[in-house]
Amino acid sequence: MSEESPSDSQGKIIVFGARQIRRAWVDDQWYFSVIDIIGALTDSASPPKVLVRNETPRAGVVGR
Repeated sequence: MSEESPSDSQGKIIVFGARQIRRAWVDDQWYFSVIDIIGALTDSASPPKVLVRNETPRAGVVGR
């Protein structure tokens, strides 16, 4: 991501395109909001619905 020190950027919001993505520094690792990432990648107005739609098993779909 970037070379900034985590102590200087805890809980900061980063920008991906025009979308903001929340993140947190915990136990020497960055954790990012999945909902924010889905919103940025799909340009969806409702990222939680996109996540639920793609995680819900569908009848007849093999390999899920």
